[in-house]
Amino acid sequence: MATGEITGTSESSELGAGEALMATGRLSIARKVEPERPKLPFSTGQLSRLDEALTLSSRTTGLEFAIYLGDLGEDARRSAEEVHANLGARAPEGVLIAVSPGQRKFEIVTGEEAFRRIPDRSCQLAAMSMVASFKEGELIDGLISALRMLADTAGTRFTPQH
Repeated sequence: MATGEITGTSESSELGAGEALMATGRLSIARKVEPERPKLPFSTGQLSRLDEALTLSSRTTGLEFAIYLGDLGEDARRSAEEVHANLGARAPEGVLIAVSPGQRKFEIVTGEEAFRRIPDRSCQLAAMSMVASFKEGELIDGLISALRMLADTAGTRFTPQH
């Protein structure tokens, strides 16, 4: 995007890049304006830690762990269930931790198969762990702690012996 600026008159030989002397004697200057990029909630190192925790949780349990970070709207539970449903064919094995920092709300949603291995009581304990971390301003630590607790409860994936 460019913006214009009106300044006094100038000799045409002194014009710089993006400047033009108009017939009226007005000097028009165009400058490139870079829009400010939105600040991400996590650093690259934090994202790496979170990705590692998600990968390890999913790999060891065989469940599909996911995190949603954003506005959950008026009905946080319904919104979180809709996000969970977006896991598609993996939704029955899905475990979603949905957090809306701006609203100070979060939800943990488990699919049918995941619920068999991670009961509500374990989700409540993971939630309490997240709250303790979030109160200290440690969003990433709260998420990673909850992932580990839920994965520990689910246990390792069952692999039949051949």
